[in-house]
Amino acid sequence: MGSTTGRKMKTETKLKDFVSWFEIPALNFEKAVAFYDHIYNIKMERVVSSTHSMAVFPTSSGVGGAVVHGPGSIPGQIGPLLYLNGGKDLETILSRVPDAGGRIIMPKTFINEESGYFAIFIDSEGNKLALHSE
Repeated sequence: MGSTTGRKMKTETKLKDFVSWFEIPALNFEKAVAFYDHIYNIKMERVVSSTHSMAVFPTSSGVGGAVVHGPGSIPGQIGPLLYLNGGKDLETILSRVPDAGGRIIMPKTFINEESGYFAIFIDSEGNKLALHSE
């Protein structure tokens, strides 16, 4: 075994963010895209091929993501929980969930002064997701 004395140790690069991209699976692509278009009051750009479909959340900076349909894209309530940005007051977006075909399973809930609020919902495809606002 060698000694590290006199040698510089390589340091890890610090990451700005730990998430770089996310994908929300959908079986009914058009229904899922309509759900997110409705709750966020947006129009997602669609990219469709013969085997896969993707609708991208509009963003000019930060973490991006999409609703995806195709082999292996299976919605579910088990596994990692993705927190979507709820804006200044997540209640605005959360209130649109039922009309868009989803259901709220935890209403807007206070975390603390530093962290803000969160809520959990099931989207139109059966995915469990959360919203967060400061």
